[in-house]
Amino acid sequence: MKGAFRQSMGWVHIWAGLVAGWVSFFIFLTGTAGYFDTEIDRWMQPERPLPQAAVPMEAAVAMGLRRLMAEAPNAERWFMGLPGHRAPELTLIWRTPSGADGASGRVDLDPVTGEPVRRRATGGGQLLYQMHYDLHYLPARTANWIVGVCTMLMLVAIVTGVIVHKRFFRDFFTFRSGAGQRAWLDAHNVLGVLALPFHLMIAYSGLIFFAYLYMAPVIAASYGVQPDARDTYFNELSGRDRIVARAGNPATLAPLGPVLRRAENAIENGALLFINLYNPGDANARIVVTGGAPTPTLARTSMEFDGVTGDLLRTSAQRSAPFAAYQTLLGLHEGLFAGPVLRWLYFLSGLMGTAMIGAGLVLWTAKRRARIGDTFGFRLVERLNIGTIMGLPVAVAAYFWANRLIPVGIEGRAAWEAHAMFIVWAAMLLHAFVRPARRGWVEQMWIAAGTFGLLPVLNALTTDRHLGVTLPAAMWELAGFDLTMLVMGAAFAFTAWMAGRAPA
Repeated sequence: MKGAFRQSMGWVHIWAGLVAGWVSFFIFLTGTAGYFDTEIDRWMQPERPLPQAAVPMEAAVAMGLRRLMAEAPNAERWFMGLPGHRAPELTLIWRTPSGADGASGRVDLDPVTGEPVRRRATGGGQLLYQMHYDLHYLPARTANWIVGVCTMLMLVAIVTGVIVHKRFFRDFFTFRSGAGQRAWLDAHNVLGVLALPFHLMIAYSGLIFFAYLYMAPVIAASYGVQPDARDTYFNELSGRDRIVARAGNPATLAPLGPVLRRAENAIENGALLFINLYNPGDANARIVVTGGAPTPTLARTSMEFDGVTGDLLRTSAQRSAPFAAYQTLLGLHEGLFAGPVLRWLYFLSGLMGTAMIGAGLVLWTAKRRARIGDTFGFRLVERLNIGTIMGLPVAVAAYFWANRLIPVGIEGRAAWEAHAMFIVWAAMLLHAFVRPARRGWVEQMWIAAGTFGLLPVLNALTTDRHLGVTLPAAMWELAGFDLTMLVMGAAFAFTAWMAGRAPA
């Protein structure tokens, strides 16, 4: 009975992993890159000024307020994202009521000079991060459903993989290099076991991210199907109250200095993150200051002030247990709280998850080559493996190459960076189908080695923020990117060399 159960779980593990494998590989790879999204943004916008001495908070906010008054005096909402370690700019966003003069917009200011930061249009690391849940070209809801189904299958594959393992911890220390099918099995097992807690957390929390979408009928049954039903649900879940509507009577906004000082004294570590100003210039203006120390629970304190008198109206209520659990899972998934060391652990765990999926896909073909190697289905899976496992990393590298090669002033520049990525990926898939499988693997490994390893050279030829400058100046955000590309290029070159020497 026990053997039959394990055998059935093995069947589920194999087919859940195969069906979701290629999309899951894409999700894991682009999501892993997202852990360094702001660092990738920084590299892809070399024109941005280097971080300078911190500007006093009140001075930066006053500067932002003047800019918002000039840009959008009739806005219904102003937002200020305050400078931080990973994002040193002052971010201003405004939203104008439909039908009013002007439009919604955004500008990032240098907090030292107060001038807009001039930089090339690019999707940056944010685009890679967004790809792992919106799949870029698909409608958002369709993409979210595809990602959700694949994430569920991935979670099933992980759980059944644990059940199938009779020698769970013993296999952790087993790797038989050069043994063909057994080597792929050992690689798949070791990569799966080494970061197993991360794999389970990332798959389960990924499902929770869009629970409101997957369980929409449950929400509709309680809150109805009106356009604002989902907002009502989230407000009740989070304990937030709606901001009062405009009164229609002009009024002067209260000085922000005393408001900020009071918030700094009340919020843990005085760490202010952002400010929302609702109904500015109106008698019902509200100032909401949000802050808190970075934690995986996403626990933040919001203080709402009267925008005319500056009086404190309320402080955010203690979260309900369900909402606290929901935010903790989201916080663990995103890893925004992580410092440099933990962020690298997130990144390496994500790479191990990506490699685990790739090894599992290759293992499927290795186990079936002798039996069904001449069938259409086998050849299709094998070519998709080559074009995805090797082709997608090449495409990501092409995305970085496009950032340096596409003219800065061209219309739709950011979109063309993304187009370049998918055009190259399509070319790699085509290459995989027209070349013999073994040659296809080795050739794409060498292409990956070149596209990653030569990126620092391209950077040195096109900007003044290369390793010769960034290493002596300890600009680790920029130097770290180039060094990581060199390491990845060397890893792909070593893999290509080993694959080329292996017996057929």
